[in-house]
Amino acid sequence: MNTLTDRYLAATLRSVPTQRRDEIATELRASIDDMIEGRTDGGQDTTTAEREVLTELGNPDVLAARYADRRLQLIGPTYYLLWLRLLKLLLSFIPALVGTIVTVVEAAEGKGFGAIGPGIVAAMQVAVQITFWLTLTFAIIERTQTAVDVPEWTVDQLPDAPARRGIPLADTIASVIMLVLTIAYLPFQHYHSWVRGTDGENIPILDPALWSFWLPALIVVLALSVIFEIVKYRIDRWTWALFGMKALLNLAFAVPLAWLALSDRLLNPALGERLSWVAEAGNRDSLGLAIAVGAAAVMVWDLVDTARKARRQTIA
Repeated sequence: MNTLTDRYLAATLRSVPTQRRDEIATELRASIDDMIEGRTDGGQDTTTAEREVLTELGNPDVLAARYADRRLQLIGPTYYLLWLRLLKLLLSFIPALVGTIVTVVEAAEGKGFGAIGPGIVAAMQVAVQITFWLTLTFAIIERTQTAVDVPEWTVDQLPDAPARRGIPLADTIASVIMLVLTIAYLPFQHYHSWVRGTDGENIPILDPALWSFWLPALIVVLALSVIFEIVKYRIDRWTWALFGMKALLNLAFAVPLAWLALSDRLLNPALGERLSWVAEAGNRDSLGLAIAVGAAAVMVWDLVDTARKARRQTIA
């Protein structure tokens, strides 16, 4: 269902405390239904009654602020919602656009991965500038009492009620990005690591001998994990079958990684030529143990979290 009432409730509840949403949703829907029923009993048709009731209730952001006991003002309340709406709109794309342009320009000048830093800094600076100047503008309008023709809220402005997804798109995108970056780093470190030899040559972090089998095998597991994330999103809910696939992929990556670390086969032996502490066997053993324990901890935590989600969504 995506009625005006559903859309009004969704628009209101997105701005109230999470722990109170169910309570407020029940209370508000009951009030709306009672008000509509009162009008229909008087001979008004349901559609017209619904529009008039929601119009009478007013802007859902204002109603949500009353439920949350939150003041809608920065400098003053008159233009707060207009300021907030414009700020969200401008911050949603301008900093990212500027950051991308700066990154592309820096990369074109041959800075490689070093181009990412200036892009992020530029995006943050633009975001701060937008926030400052927009806030200053509205503060001046508020203080000088300049008349601004702000259109009144109507029910036609209600957004569609969002569909509830079992697997959020943002989670899927974040997981895919992390996996792709990990895949890209494995060959990248072979040619551009942060460790250099005495004559400036690159010293890979991982043992180059691993390219004969283990690194390609781990890349395959990571690529399968990317496919798994996409399939999971399309299915749109955790199942025990998906949990089993996730467990197999986690084991296929974490177990070889831990074994290579514990057997001192993961890191490049040549690192000892530049990093004296790596040359000591005790330090290498401690580092290998830390990597293995870290991989095991991440795997266990991920599986526990996945099992909890699968159980909750299976019951639901």
